[in-house]
Amino acid sequence: MAKEKKVEQITDMEVDFAKWYTDVCKKAELIDYSSIKGMFIYRPYGYAIWENIQRELDSRFKATGHENVAMPMLIPESLLQKEKDHVEGFAPECAWVTYGGGEKLEERYCIRPTSETLFCEHFKNIIQSHRDLPKKYNQWCSVLRWEKTSRPFLRHREFLWQEGHTMHATEEEAREETQQMLNIYADFMENVLAMPVVKGQKTDKEKFNGAEETYTVECMMHDKKALQAGTSHYFGDGFAKAFDITFTGKDNVLHNPHQTSWGVSTRMIGGIIMTHGDNNGLVLPPRIAPTQIIIVPIAQHKPGVLDKAAELQASLQAAGLRVKTDASDNSPGWKFAEYEMKGVPLRLEVGPKDIENGQCVLVRRDNGEKTFVSFDELEAKAAELLDAVHEGMYAKALKNREDHTYVAQTLEEAKAIQEEKGGFVKTMWCGDLACELRMKDEAGMSSRCRPFRQEKLSDKCACCGKEAKEMVIWGVAY
Repeated sequence: MAKEKKVEQITDMEVDFAKWYTDVCKKAELIDYSSIKGMFIYRPYGYAIWENIQRELDSRFKATGHENVAMPMLIPESLLQKEKDHVEGFAPECAWVTYGGGEKLEERYCIRPTSETLFCEHFKNIIQSHRDLPKKYNQWCSVLRWEKTSRPFLRHREFLWQEGHTMHATEEEAREETQQMLNIYADFMENVLAMPVVKGQKTDKEKFNGAEETYTVECMMHDKKALQAGTSHYFGDGFAKAFDITFTGKDNVLHNPHQTSWGVSTRMIGGIIMTHGDNNGLVLPPRIAPTQIIIVPIAQHKPGVLDKAAELQASLQAAGLRVKTDASDNSPGWKFAEYEMKGVPLRLEVGPKDIENGQCVLVRRDNGEKTFVSFDELEAKAAELLDAVHEGMYAKALKNREDHTYVAQTLEEAKAIQEEKGGFVKTMWCGDLACELRMKDEAGMSSRCRPFRQEKLSDKCACCGKEAKEMVIWGVAY
């Protein structure tokens, strides 16, 4: 008899959250390390999650009139220097190509950390008239940022993302675009990834280099830290002026167009892991899970069991669900643990007794709940349970955020909350950079956002006691 393969064990998150996270990434076969520090290999299962994210988002982008393009990966240094604020922000993270074909290049080329300058160069060539606007482009690609430290999905030197870049005739149109894309991200996070978000605007200190305004969706992880899950930027006409992009308006006068940029990356996969995972491994949102239902035949050596498993798989796939059957010679117990580790939303068990009774068992990954389902109701019930898994995951994540969001009236109170409890801390703020820096230096928290849903917690800034202008959410972030 063959020796049974063992399911990999993971560290409990309560013991060491960072180790738990790395264990899940590695042992659920999402990612592997390469020979270059900070550059990771996306394994098929991890890449399949990204493909589903990409498919879902891409359909939303196209539905709102955006087109996909592909820009070069190299940016001439002279082009990058045209927008100084932008390049200064990325300078420490830039990687440079200095040789080509064995010969030293006359000019250095930066491997793109982001593509604003490339898009601006292109827009200058193709925009002449108001009839050419708006231009609504998106690019799926990898970018390179020479990070000093790295963690799977959360901080890679090379990572996968999408970057939208648009040009508009008016400020009003560009601002509408910025908000529209932020709302698309928020809807996607909540209704596909089951991750509750806080929508808001970044402070000037935290906004994207070169942007006039940056908007964000912020999520809370299991360990009560914040994850900036996606951003949308309004650039105004600053890049357009720097690159001399003009168009003839309806008034026959030359104008500079107004620009936006927006993006999300594979760090969303890290967010999924840290929002929903547990001590048995991944818990994947059904709408992006590579396999939504895993069929585990029980006593599969007995006549008719594998045939029934194949029949059920075919009917579920015909209903549009992503289904696999594990007919390997590993024991059912091993299979249960393996697919819990991989976060498959539903497990379907079927054996000889089930076949006699005309039913099977569906087991939810998020809470372990078992449901007996007759074969003739399977497709409808499976779809219903997948939606229930999504709703259950969202509710649990929302409770985590609500239970660990606190109000502080003073910096000392905010510091004590963060040290004792972690989580999000809401305070009033006067708007001064000095107070923002104090909160970072003394309480260890950065401003996550100035939320759109404002609350008047008091009249005074928590840091200096002066008149407050708005509420800010603070936290320790990945």
